[in-house]
Amino acid sequence: MVMGWGVLLPLGMIVARFFKIVRASDWPATLDRKFWWHAHLTFQIAGIGVMTLGLLLAYGRGEGASELARLHHLVGWTVVLMGWSQVLGGLLRGTKGGPTGTTIRGDHYDMTLRRVVFEYLHKFGGWATLPLVVVTTTIGLVMVDAPRWMPLLIGGWWGGLALAFVLLQRQGCCIDTYQAIWGPEPVHPGNARMPIGWRVTRR
Repeated sequence: MVMGWGVLLPLGMIVARFFKIVRASDWPATLDRKFWWHAHLTFQIAGIGVMTLGLLLAYGRGEGASELARLHHLVGWTVVLMGWSQVLGGLLRGTKGGPTGTTIRGDHYDMTLRRVVFEYLHKFGGWATLPLVVVTTTIGLVMVDAPRWMPLLIGGWWGGLALAFVLLQRQGCCIDTYQAIWGPEPVHPGNARMPIGWRVTRR
């Protein structure tokens, strides 16, 4: 569970948020570079897979649980359901379309209601889960009386991720997905609406 939600999934989220356009990508001369997408997908699939394995190993071992353990189970199940809802949402996100696709019409290129709903739920749902992860992990460490190096290591890792988030955000690396894929020209319908997400920028 710690490997899934503490390492793999947050890395995938940071890649998707900050690495759609990198200095070596020659944007906007070269559009729709898929490094960030492949990395995001790889981290998220691996993270959900490891999370599910952890769930299977822990399932049915809560007999005679303390109040603290019951809280861990409750918040933990919420995190698991949030994780799998992200997978389901991804499968239902609709078609892509656009000049780089096989057909110009598509949910993402046209920014249909289906795509807009997906983006709000996917982005805000994913980031909103992380505080629950911190709570669940902390309770778990207390429950098993984990060696002191474990919370120090996990806390240091999370602190490093938080610092990277702040630095990348300040550098203006959080670029709108739509613009990263199709460019800034106003001819593209999605550029007529505000980008979705907290402090997402356009160039």
